[in-house]
Amino acid sequence: MTIQYLKSSVPHAPEQKIELRDRVTEILLAIEKGGEPAALKFAREFDRWDGDVVVTPQEIADATARLEPSVRADIDFAHENIRRFADAQRATLTDMEVEMAPGFFAGQKSIPVLGAGCYAPGGRFSHVASALMTITTAKAAGVDFVAASSPPRGETGISDEMAYAMNLAGADSILRMGGVQAVASMAFGYFGMPRVDVLAGPGNAWVAEAKRQLFGRVGIDMVAGPTDSLIIADGTASAEVVAWDMVGQMEHGADSPVWLVTDDKTLAQGVLSIVPDLIATLPEANAGSARAAWDNLSEIILCTTREEMAATADQYAPEHLHVQAADLDWWLARLKAYGSLFLGAETTVAFGDKASGPNHVLPTSGAARYTGGLSVHKFLKTVTWQRSTAEAARRVAEVTARISRLEGMEAHARTADIRLSPRD
Repeated sequence: MTIQYLKSSVPHAPEQKIELRDRVTEILLAIEKGGEPAALKFAREFDRWDGDVVVTPQEIADATARLEPSVRADIDFAHENIRRFADAQRATLTDMEVEMAPGFFAGQKSIPVLGAGCYAPGGRFSHVASALMTITTAKAAGVDFVAASSPPRGETGISDEMAYAMNLAGADSILRMGGVQAVASMAFGYFGMPRVDVLAGPGNAWVAEAKRQLFGRVGIDMVAGPTDSLIIADGTASAEVVAWDMVGQMEHGADSPVWLVTDDKTLAQGVLSIVPDLIATLPEANAGSARAAWDNLSEIILCTTREEMAATADQYAPEHLHVQAADLDWWLARLKAYGSLFLGAETTVAFGDKASGPNHVLPTSGAARYTGGLSVHKFLKTVTWQRSTAEAARRVAEVTARISRLEGMEAHARTADIRLSPRD
């Protein structure tokens, strides 16, 4: 490949994660040993919240009443799109049965887990959309009990918007709690909740590490890192639109890289010159993060052909992949590695982040090479079954006995042998 970097990321030393890992281990052990009082202790320390951690139905009703009708309408719109998409995903999963031989049947069923814990971040931003994405999807999968948690913010501990969104999406219990203590409380079944079977939702490094350490005892959606995005653009794209789409994703944080892959040098140079000016128009709280992401992590890559562009995108395996180029059907058929794909300038990653329907909990840091994002599948177990008549089982029993003895497993062989003998 003959690619050229018009802007490269700045090499940096690998993060030291051992201290974080060990501290999360200590907190999880303390909460498991100490129960709810220990979880509350950490909530007081880290969340700085001294009130009740369980949100009551009356508090949800009060929060709903305080919201402007237009705000409720917007959350309703996003929820309906997310629900419709998740319902359509669920409809693609059908139980099946196949007759392996006359009288011998095998099949599969998709069974939802009994409980799910959904985390919505609440640090720099209160991620109402994350609550909708996780809770709605779990309910669409058929999960009976869904717990939800988000860090306390403001006097009520949880914003009115967050309380409304979580309740609308179907949460059966809502906690004002963040970080490791929230994840642990849902996993261990504290504060009146049953233990959950799956933990889902984005979060900071502490939340991600807690989920990683709990994996195995519970299922998780993924271990997510900082968000990332890649834009493929050709000469048909607008430099201003591309630049804004890059800046929009840099706003997530100083550790959120955005890459542009193009075969048009004029477009690349235009974006290179525009981005700093666009960042300067943002409120400083947003501009600081975007500027750091642009200066240190973002790249502009010039390719010769569209095949080179596609191959480069596959190597990066971005969380979000946005194509602003001609012949969108070709790109849809060709691209192989991404968390979610956005086709054409009429879409934008922010649509997927907030309201268009497909889930925004997606694989980061190249994990799109081997996995997709959150879907109803994460809350479902695909299990198998079989049944047989005695006559249909004979051939299977004969082969099973021989393979078992070939492997040296005599007891296995005899469980097959006994099915070859007449029984009363």
